[in-house]
Formats: sequence, C-alpha cells, structure tokens
Amino acid sequence: MRWEALFDDLEAQLAAADAEELAAEVSDRSRRELARIRLGDRVRHAQGAALTLAVAGAGVVSGALVRSGPDWLLLAGDAGEQLISAAAVSWLSGLPALAGDPDTVPVVLERLALGYALRGIARDRSAVTLVLRDGSALTGTMDRVGADFVDVAEHSRGEARRSSSVRVARTVPFASLALVHTG
Repeated sequence: MRWEALFDDLEAQLAAADAEELAAEVSDRSRRELARIRLGDRVRHAQGAALTLAVAGAGVVSGALVRSGPDWLLLAGDAGEQLISAAAVSWLSGLPALAGDPDTVPVVLERLALGYALRGIARDRSAVTLVLRDGSALTGTMDRVGADFVDVAEHSRGEARRSSSVRVARTVPFASLALVHTG
C-alpha cells in the first residue's frame, strides 16, 4: 500500500512538472509570436473598425478605417475622409486584438506607401487641407507628388485651382505631413 501511495505521489509530481513546463512553453511561444507582429499587421485587419487616433499637429481624430497601407491610414467620419501619416500617430484606440500573420502581407500592399495614396488624391485635382505635424495647415491643390514630398498650390478651399487664385506654392516633405483632409 505504501509503494502505491509513493508511486501515485511521484506520478502527480511528474504530471504537475509537465503541466508547468507546457504552460511556460506556451507562454514563451506566445511572447515570441507577438514580438513579430507590427502595428501595420493589426491595422490591416481593422478595416471598418471605428478608430480614434492622436495625430501630431492635428489632435484627436476619429472615424471608420477605410483602408491602410504600410505608412498611412484612411479614415472616414463626420469630417469627411482623412488620410493620416502613420508616422504622425501617437496612439490608437479601437484596434482589434487580432492581427494578420506578418509573413502573409501581399507584396502589392507593401508597395502602397504614402506617396501612392497622395498621388491618388492629387489625380482628383480637388482642394484639400494638409495638416502638418507642427499644427499648421495648408489649403489648396496638390500639384505633384514625388518620392518623399508633395507640391501644394495654396488657394481658398472653395476656389478652383487657377493661376490667378494661387497665393503661393509650397513643397512639403512627407516627414512633416500629419494628415490630408478631403471633402
């Protein structure tokens, strides 16, 4: 009888040690998996979610996530559509906990950087407001979008872009851009 109790006790100790080891391994794997996930992986899977962001120079911005790229987010809300530079975001709320596998990002999606999104807006030739990270704002039409800059012809929002209505032309580096408000 004593031998049976001894073996039962040893089996229980081994089972407890195995369970502890498994729990530690699961925890370690979870931490390693989470360490691979970038913010963009979470944002990519939040399409349609209501987000609130703190944006340098623009304050707190809210809206539904329409699309995102590797360095930008497009929100739609009461204020219209806003293209936000991810580099200007201080914090986000409303992101789902789930994220996509970073190894499964389509190659095309990785190439849809901020310049791509800005070129799409510039093609429309409509008046926009660019809010810069220092809090200043420019209103006008984006004339050209380069690799890391945008040329803006400043004019009143209600006016069409005409040579006579342009007050000044400015070049804005992407690094200074917080958000572009359309609509």
